[in-house]
Amino acid sequence: MTGNNSDAPVVIRIKDVKKQYRLGTIGGGTLKGDLQSWWARLRHKEDPNLKIGQEGHVRNEKFMALDGISLDVHKGEAIGLIGSNGAGKSTLLKLLSRVTAPTEGTIKIKGKISSMLEVGTGFHGELTGRENIYLNGAILGMSRSEVTEKIEDIIEFSECRQFIDTPVKRYSSGMFVKLAFSVAAHLDNDIMLMDEVLAVGDMAFQKKCIDKMLSVVRESGKTIIYVSHNMQTIRQLCSRGVVLQKGKIVYDGEVEHAIGLYLNQAKMQAAKSYEFDGSKRGWNFLTEKVLMERLDVLEREDMVVRDGENLRFRLKWTAKEDIKELHLRMMIHNNDQAVVATAVCPAFMECRKGEVYERDFTMNVEALCTGTYKVLMVLYESDELGSVIDADAVWPGLIFERDKTSVLDWKPRLFGDVELPEIE
Repeated sequence: MTGNNSDAPVVIRIKDVKKQYRLGTIGGGTLKGDLQSWWARLRHKEDPNLKIGQEGHVRNEKFMALDGISLDVHKGEAIGLIGSNGAGKSTLLKLLSRVTAPTEGTIKIKGKISSMLEVGTGFHGELTGRENIYLNGAILGMSRSEVTEKIEDIIEFSECRQFIDTPVKRYSSGMFVKLAFSVAAHLDNDIMLMDEVLAVGDMAFQKKCIDKMLSVVRESGKTIIYVSHNMQTIRQLCSRGVVLQKGKIVYDGEVEHAIGLYLNQAKMQAAKSYEFDGSKRGWNFLTEKVLMERLDVLEREDMVVRDGENLRFRLKWTAKEDIKELHLRMMIHNNDQAVVATAVCPAFMECRKGEVYERDFTMNVEALCTGTYKVLMVLYESDELGSVIDADAVWPGLIFERDKTSVLDWKPRLFGDVELPEIE
């Protein structure tokens, strides 16, 4: 499955690209130090220039940051690059920015590129904000008069007018990213590369940047390649998701599926039985007065809950202490790992130390829209004053799919994860 807009021309073509790095120290800083290190390696001795606690790498040890990726990017696309740390996202942006060259393969680019690989890339600390705007314009091949035409819009958008004639080395990280983004968004470029650039600015400015990037794509047809671990901004901005894993592209297509794959919410994880061991725990502030051991889903052929169906399950636990009132809380998380709903069993259960209990529960999830959900399951106790104390918790206690029929083409991206009953 791909997310290409085949009607638009290709502006970036990546073909069989590999990027390999050699691990270890490149140089010791002095000719004497380099010769000492070389002579030690030659004799299989410890490097005398290594710091205490520092380990030397095996000679010629290699690391493949990108391993044969191919990708076509079309004009006007907003692509979200998704993946864990070390997947190769930033390396790919550096190759596109020509900061470094691929070890193998070819990259063809049509148009001017502006890149923000980190806060203040291309800025000179001793120059003022105004001077850095002209510097960045010159780097992009623009004349002074072309930059002058747009400089007022850049300054206004950046919200840094009061400090625009101050050296940027005195800017806060937030001011830095505001000015850097404003320059990248307003100057004459065809392709924008951004790596976590919205992680520094405040929430109001992040929304302002998202709106600006959306208008850039829709009105001017610019192409955006955006790297972020914030799935909400990926969802808002991007029309196509590319998932990288260990230097390879494992998915290229619809954004929601890409996010689900990245967050390990694939359908094959849903199961009808769960054994709870130590790896399922990690919740803080548990009294451990009870220990959940197993959950079995009842009366189901699969883990897809359709309209008119409930989730019935049997929970097994062991009491480690006497508890007068024990309750169950099911906290349902969506693809963004955010809590979207919670179900509670109000009936209390009395437990005796050392005894094993099994009980059947029924949970109604009809209000949830179509999607994959994980459940944080908590057994907790309450007292006469209404205080709630968590006794045991498992994550995930349950994974299920919801397949909902709706009168509206329900999109969680627009409407949320919970669909309320029809208005009467």
